[in-house]
Amino acid sequence: MSHKVHPKSYRIKGINDWHIRGFYGKKIAKNFEEDFLVREFLKKKLAEASVANIEIERSANKINIIIYTARPGLIIGRGGEGIEKIKGIVQKRMNLGKEDSAKKEIKIEIREVKNPWLSAVLVSQLIAQQIEKRVPFRWVLKRTMGRVIANKEAKGAKIEVAGRLNGIEISRKEWLRQGRLPLQTIRADIDYAEAQAYCTYGVIGIKVWIYKGEKFE
Repeated sequence: MSHKVHPKSYRIKGINDWHIRGFYGKKIAKNFEEDFLVREFLKKKLAEASVANIEIERSANKINIIIYTARPGLIIGRGGEGIEKIKGIVQKRMNLGKEDSAKKEIKIEIREVKNPWLSAVLVSQLIAQQIEKRVPFRWVLKRTMGRVIANKEAKGAKIEVAGRLNGIEISRKEWLRQGRLPLQTIRADIDYAEAQAYCTYGVIGIKVWIYKGEKFE
């Protein structure tokens, strides 16, 4: 039996960074739990906004939430109404009363993902949406792979789906790979993501790897 490790694990602080970081003081466990629950809630709340990642940075008197999305206008809204609503939700989720909210400033920063085909999270979300619409999975894999590899930054990619594909009785695994994918190389910049497609006949698991070349410090 081989020991499988998440591609990001060995790359923390070298190529990648933590999604939750900052100054937590003495209430480390409580603040970590709040940040985790807020991230999960915002992912569900903004499921249709093509959110690639949500990062939370804490300081002594400030909480900065960075949202990476391919559709920033959908989150910002008219005149910034969407951001104000998100601020109110975050204050309630983090249980910040009047005293705490006066001390801690909540700032929400929206950053646009210019090319969604280079983001493994957005690619996996798109595949899940198509499979849920009963699109044949082989057609989805080939078309998605073609769009990912069409970018010069993508040196290689792999897409894997598993489950009761096309509604058959016996579940199986199918995958498509193109280009290079050096999973054993620590300096390799590999974007990895998982997603689930919830169909009437069961759940289809989706995994996406995108190799963007090597990074040197």
